[in-house]
Amino acid sequence: MTLPKEVSLPPATGAWREGDPPGRRRWYRADKPLALEAGGELPGVRLAFETWGRLAPDASNAVLVLHALTGDSHVAGPAGDGHPTAGWWDALVGPGRPLDTDRWFVVAPNVLGGCQGSTGPASVRPDGDRSWGGAFPFLTQRDQVAAEAELADALGVARWALVAGGSMGGMRAVEWAVSYPERVGALLLLATTAAASAEQIAWAQIQVGAVRADRHWQGGDYHDTGRGPHTGLGLARRLAHVTYRSEPELRTRFGRTPQGREDPFRGGRYQVGSYLDHHAAKLVRRFDAASYVVLSEAMNAHDVGRGRGGVRAALGRVTAPTLVAGVDSDRLYPLAQQAELAALIPSAGRLRVIGSPYGHDGFLIETDQVAGLVREILGAGVTSPGGR
Repeated sequence: MTLPKEVSLPPATGAWREGDPPGRRRWYRADKPLALEAGGELPGVRLAFETWGRLAPDASNAVLVLHALTGDSHVAGPAGDGHPTAGWWDALVGPGRPLDTDRWFVVAPNVLGGCQGSTGPASVRPDGDRSWGGAFPFLTQRDQVAAEAELADALGVARWALVAGGSMGGMRAVEWAVSYPERVGALLLLATTAAASAEQIAWAQIQVGAVRADRHWQGGDYHDTGRGPHTGLGLARRLAHVTYRSEPELRTRFGRTPQGREDPFRGGRYQVGSYLDHHAAKLVRRFDAASYVVLSEAMNAHDVGRGRGGVRAALGRVTAPTLVAGVDSDRLYPLAQQAELAALIPSAGRLRVIGSPYGHDGFLIETDQVAGLVREILGAGVTSPGGR
């Protein structure tokens, strides 16, 4: 399976690279290597991040927003130079919006291992002029959160008023609350889990396999060759996108209708196939295949109870007022996983349910419902920031 012929592909990667327009990004650069949970260390760490609003004199109004697998730091604002897509939660961040930037100082980092400005496989190694590529080390969610904690220190934020995230961002949010309970004032967990399930690992493993099976993968050392594993990444995206949406939505939206005048009996596509082709083509233009692998494997490794006596004991460490919500049609992160979080976090109330036909993507699409959850947790769990 290949991408549509009319699509002009990037030379090797859709990653942000040195010399590209910075957009709204700022950077934190670590002054020492980051010790990794799996052993060894990662030198030359830097995190790209964006901010909205102003930090209060006592730093009490800082909110941390954590993105999902193929997201980035660009939570709000239009597409433009340096930002291939518009803000992924634009309706929630800004003056007068639920994360009101006249009141809150909102921070969104690009995850460590990502490809939109933070250190990842597409980054140049600190000891030379070649990309990390296949030599990039294995990361876990805890490593990524440890790097984000260093960013918080650099920004002068000793305690976040709120940490919020969905999907992979929710994994990091719960890691924040368990690893640094004293630094999390309130917690919003959306469509996420305490530990990756066997099924989630299986879906991700197939996607990683598709990328690595591409003849242009070259052991991950493709960044400086002029051609990347776009076919494999496109396949991974097609599979992932099906798991992100619900069967009823796909049935209602596309059914068995052919795409335009194409005839599936003669090699043509159905509308649903054209839809998946479109999303595959978009991703290969803005993402890096090796980052997709690194982040997928970090998600597979997610287990908040590892080395902490199990999930129940780990979640018992959370002290922040917590709101947990899931999407009723989510088949990738089913409601039972959010119910476990709500039941085992001592400071969590009842599970909230986002009603949506869109499956897992509902936490990104149903912004009106998510807005209500943001306002609820900010109203219940956060005192008015000082100096505002």
